[in-house]
Amino acid sequence: MKSVYFVLIALFFICCMNTTKNNFDLSPIALNNSIQDTNKIIKSEQQWRKILNEKSFNVLRQKGTERAFTGKYWNNKSKGTYSCKGCANPLFKSETKFKSGTGWPSFFDKIGVNVGVVKDYSFAMVRDEVICNKCDGHLGHVFNDGPKPTGLRYCINSAALSFIAE
Repeated sequence: MKSVYFVLIALFFICCMNTTKNNFDLSPIALNNSIQDTNKIIKSEQQWRKILNEKSFNVLRQKGTERAFTGKYWNNKSKGTYSCKGCANPLFKSETKFKSGTGWPSFFDKIGVNVGVVKDYSFAMVRDEVICNKCDGHLGHVFNDGPKPTGLRYCINSAALSFIAE
């Protein structure tokens, strides 16, 4: 009987070790969250609804996704800066935008620590969710299949962005 208890305890510890492993993931994507912004923008759902249109509210605050090839910026070739539609935090430069063929604006790099990455466990998948580090708005997801020099593809919803042309 003691051996059964020993096996159960050992299994419990093994399971606990496996679930905490992701907290120490040092991949390039995970390192983005190492710096915390102390000037977070916090608003109520009602306040966000007043300043965002329905589509932007759905994406930024409810983690929605616009359909591929329908967003305002997926094919934008102008030079400038893409900012968060919720708080105007600069997120991506046009120089880092590339044609991914996915139907969403795609970037291989971000602006400084303005963009964060958190784990997304929705839809029975594990993905890296991209957020605005200023207002915690959902922007899209990042994947490890982008071009050099980073090898990353930040796949972002147009509804989460504003564009300021140069």
